[in-house]
Parts: sequence; structure tokens; C-alpha cells
Amino acid sequence: MRIGFVLCAFAIAAVETHAEDWPGWRGPRGDGTSLEKDVPIRWSKTENVLWKAPIPGKGHSSPIVSGDRVFMTSCTEETRQRILYCLDRRTGKRIWDRVVLTADLERLHRLNSRASSTPATDGKHVYVTFLAGSRYEVACYNFDGNLIWRQSPGEFHSVHGFCSPPVLYKDTVILNGDQDAVAWIVALDKSTGNERWRTDRPNRTRSYCPPLIVDADGRQQLVLTGSKCTAGYDPDTGKQLWVVDGPTEQFVASMVFNRGLFFLTAGFPTYHLMAIKPDGTVAWHHNKVSERQAAYVPSPIAHGDWFFVVSDKGYASCLEATTGKRLWFERLGAHHSASPVSVGDNLFFTSDEGDTYVVRAGPTFEVVSKNALDEEVYASPAVSHGCLFIRGVHNLYCIGSEKANVKSAR
Repeated sequence: MRIGFVLCAFAIAAVETHAEDWPGWRGPRGDGTSLEKDVPIRWSKTENVLWKAPIPGKGHSSPIVSGDRVFMTSCTEETRQRILYCLDRRTGKRIWDRVVLTADLERLHRLNSRASSTPATDGKHVYVTFLAGSRYEVACYNFDGNLIWRQSPGEFHSVHGFCSPPVLYKDTVILNGDQDAVAWIVALDKSTGNERWRTDRPNRTRSYCPPLIVDADGRQQLVLTGSKCTAGYDPDTGKQLWVVDGPTEQFVASMVFNRGLFFLTAGFPTYHLMAIKPDGTVAWHHNKVSERQAAYVPSPIAHGDWFFVVSDKGYASCLEATTGKRLWFERLGAHHSASPVSVGDNLFFTSDEGDTYVVRAGPTFEVVSKNALDEEVYASPAVSHGCLFIRGVHNLYCIGSEKANVKSAR
């Protein structure tokens, strides 16, 4: 009996070992990819919904997951409070909430919110960003909800509001401050909030793109679009490595890296698809395409030999990574704000109407399923511990099988 118990415990531990956290914007690799298995590809309001938790206020930030905790941000406009929520991943029960700040409601684009920046966690602390008047505010909490530090790296000015998810790298928190004023990228010490380095962004134009940090061409690179350019930096020092002018003025979508190429979709006032080599040379460029063929808000995703993108208008495309050749172009939902995620060979595209289209990740278009929640969705999904976490305008949904629920509860 004891041998059987030990083997069972070992099997459970092995399952949990392979489970991934979703610690920040677009997951553990910052590109929307998940190594999870057994995530459902079909669900409805009642089928495969392990729990549904109401989230007061408004917010377009994505949920993040660390161990048995889910973190989210929101804004209750009546009280002007920006709030951090901590939920139990297994049940959706609220563990605690904290008012990060109370401030006047900033001016917004109609598709933005006052809690659009996705938090980030290192498994011990959670980092959040909000706008307080004209001040960019960053706060660090521990998992018990205690405030560790709070800092403001400077002012922030934009007619469209605020969204700058923190990105964790080694012992720093890296923040994008592209704005219609003196702009910068800054790295703060994770433990204290003290500034470690700051890099000027010369073009003084608002954008909302968290950087992607990858090992490319034998070195760590921090890359992002915004401020009328696309640029790569050394994430340890902030030193600029290369820059490509444009290809347009404003950006929202973050980049992905695949087959040795950085891939971007943009933007405003013109739409572009572009692949850039790690030395800053352009590999290929679809110049000034239609708003159906490229995205402004949803970030792209990479899989195998392909890049995939869904436009704000709801048209999905598959492009050959090395050449940019378009392999298919098909309509999904009426409008998309969320960025896609991938699990195995499936891509998950969630529309503003709350419909998630599961599409086979390949050179031939194939819809595996269409799944409705009957609630509008503007946040990107998270994937963790065999479950898909989707934030609607009123509720957070945990999509998973009973098998995943049993494993997570042990």
C-alpha cells in the first residue's frame, strides 16, 4: 500500500511539475505560447467551465497565474479606485484585494480602460502599473497583499489613456514610457523600486507596447515597436543595439520571435506586417496593407514555420515566417481586441463578442471549434495548469476539464 501511495504522489508531482504558470503579459515567454496539455478546445456557458468569478469594476488587463493564485487589476469608476485582486486558482474565491491608488479618471480611447496594464509576478511578488493624474505609478505587493514599494518613474501624457504592462527581467522591472512628451524605457530594481537604468525614446509619440525579451543572435535583446520606430536594446543596460525607422507612427501590438526573425503588426495611421533580423535589417515587409490584413491592437503569434495575426476587424492570416508569403486569409469574429494564445497545435482567437475560435496552427485554414461565453471580452486569455482563463467584462472564467480540476486540487 505504501509503495502504491508513493507512486501516486510521484505521478501527481510530475503532473504539477509540467504545469506552467502564466506570470505576465502573454505568458512565460511573452509571446502567447503555452506548453500546457489537456486544455479544452470546446466549452460553453455551462460545459467545461470550472468556475466563474465576478470582478467588480472595469479593466482590459489579462489575468496572470502563479501557483494557486490568480491576479487581476480593475478600476471602479464610481470610487476612482484602481484595484489589484488575488483569487484562488482552484475555486475562483477571492483571497484579498488592495486599492493600489485613488485618482481622477484619465481621458481614454473608447476601446481602452483605466486598468489595461497586465500585472507581472516572479512567484513571490506581483507588480502593477496605473496612471494617477499625470504620474506613471508602479507598485509591488507580496502574495499576502502587503505593499513592498511604490514608485513613479515619471509623468505620462496621452490622449488615449494608459497601458504599459511591467516586464520582469532578472532582478529588474522594465517599463515602456512612450508618450506625447519626454519618453523613455526604464528598469527598476525588483526589490526596492530604485532606478537601475533609463533610455531615451527620441520621437515623443504615444504607444502601448510592452517589450519582448529573447535570446537572439547569441545575445539577450529587448525589442519593441513604438515612438515611430522598431528598436532592439540590451536589457541589462538599456543600450540601443539597432533601430528601424517606422514603419508607422503608433503601435499597440507587441512583437514575437520565430525562425530567427522578429515579427510585428502595426498600426496607425497605416497598417504593416514586417519581419526583422536580429541585427536590425528588414527581412520582408508588407507595406501599407489594408486594415483587414494587419492588426493594430491584437498581438501576433508564431508557431512552427508560420506567423499568425488577427486584425481588429476579425480577419485572421497565416504567413510563412521566412518569406512573408500569405498562406490563408479568413474571417473570424466581427471585432478582435484580445491577442491569441497557442496550446499544442491549436490557436485560440477570442473576439470582443466573447467567442473563442480554436484554429489549427498550420498552412491550411481549419476551425476546430467556436466557443461562446455570451459576455464581451477585451482581455487576452491566460493558460495555466491545464486551464484557460478568460476575462469578460463582468467575470473571470476558468475553462478546464474535471481532470484538470482534480489534479490542481491535490
